[in-house]
Amino acid sequence: MDSPDNRCWTPADLSALERDAFVAALDGVFEQTAWVAERAWEQRPFTTRFALWQALVSAMLAASHEEQLALIRAHPELGTRAPLSAASGGEQQAAGLRQEGADTPRLAELNAHYRARFGHPFIVAVAGLGRDDILAQLEQRLHDPPQQEFARCLGEIGRIAALRLAQRVSSA
Repeated sequence: MDSPDNRCWTPADLSALERDAFVAALDGVFEQTAWVAERAWEQRPFTTRFALWQALVSAMLAASHEEQLALIRAHPELGTRAPLSAASGGEQQAAGLRQEGADTPRLAELNAHYRARFGHPFIVAVAGLGRDDILAQLEQRLHDPPQQEFARCLGEIGRIAALRLAQRVSSA
């Protein structure tokens, strides 16, 4: 359960932090998007990791459509060889998307179709999924209505945030 500074935080520790330190402690929980933590800070104190996660997700869902779209677009395309944040890189590696040959033409083709249809990258919490599972979800979700898919991406971002919080914040 290591944060970027190798510290495992408690909800009480985080609640006691000034806004800038709180945002820094949660850097990377939401991909390249500090405003989520900045807004959740207002909901202190947090008695549990779950309460912290709820405040973060509430801040994300209360944002404007444009802010939410920017958050979705801050996520990297799955299987890309572009530089990734440490969190995204580790998650994609564990799902088999960063190994040699994982960026198959099929994945690139599906990513391109998805981006063309929805205007943002495909988002899925890859923890516990293999490459074939991810491809199947991508193929299936290509047929979803845009509003449903937008909401699904926000839900997946919430799941990703919960997994990342579990790595750096104790449950109590």
